[in-house]
Amino acid sequence: MSATTENAQRTPASRPQRPRRKAGVTGPAVRVGQIGLTVLVLVAWELLCRVGVIDDFFFPRPSEILKTVWEWVGSGFVFPHLLITLEESALAFATGAAVGLLLGFLLARVRFLEQLFEPFLKMFNALPRVVLAPIFLLWFGLGIWSKVAFGFTLVFFIVFFNTLEGVKSVDRVLIDNARMLGASERQLLRHVFIPSALTWIFSSLHISVGFAITGAVVGEYLGASAGMGYAIAQAQGVFDTTGVFAGMFILMFVVLIIDLLVNRVERHLLRWRPTNNG
Repeated sequence: MSATTENAQRTPASRPQRPRRKAGVTGPAVRVGQIGLTVLVLVAWELLCRVGVIDDFFFPRPSEILKTVWEWVGSGFVFPHLLITLEESALAFATGAAVGLLLGFLLARVRFLEQLFEPFLKMFNALPRVVLAPIFLLWFGLGIWSKVAFGFTLVFFIVFFNTLEGVKSVDRVLIDNARMLGASERQLLRHVFIPSALTWIFSSLHISVGFAITGAVVGEYLGASAGMGYAIAQAQGVFDTTGVFAGMFILMFVVLIIDLLVNRVERHLLRWRPTNNG
């Protein structure tokens, strides 16, 4: 065999091969399935209400709920309440996530501080958050800050414990090798700990988004003059179950949009991570 033929045969094998995508369910197929499942549930719910299997006083028809949502959106009734709730949720999420990340990294790197604060953090984490809401209302009044404080307690512990475990789970060999190459603590933080813990952090952020909104809504439900929780409480006060479900539907839709945005940020920041399509 000639050298030219031998080189020609070796060339394709010597080139780096792109990883082939394994056969599996594609993204569009999943989206179609999710939409189909949603439509199926709503149609079944509607039909069961119309034939009297489900009492539409307690579970109003989806058509009536969507009609109420449309009226709220068309009249602009929902927007002032929704903006207040989103403002409270954003502040609770930002402050809770920031403090949780900071303390999570700090305690993971300073063993003495972790052992010092561990029993207190576990004790406060075990405390039911609902009992804090009336106290925050007394301390901060009916304004947004009582809802921000309540949402903060929900977000902080989720982000803190995930960050703590994410940093502590970094491979010790990787840390030692980086130190042997002369990496400082700052470089370790930037190039080793943060990239390694990002998966844990984003997992906590996905959960925290919903909990931040939950904290704002629960706080508004217990005492407020505006917000989605206030609107739902007003509807409940006059036995308007359609209005209650309409407020719930709007909140679920908003959380879904926010979660999609978090997913985009996560994919951008973790684009270096190998994908598993199997």
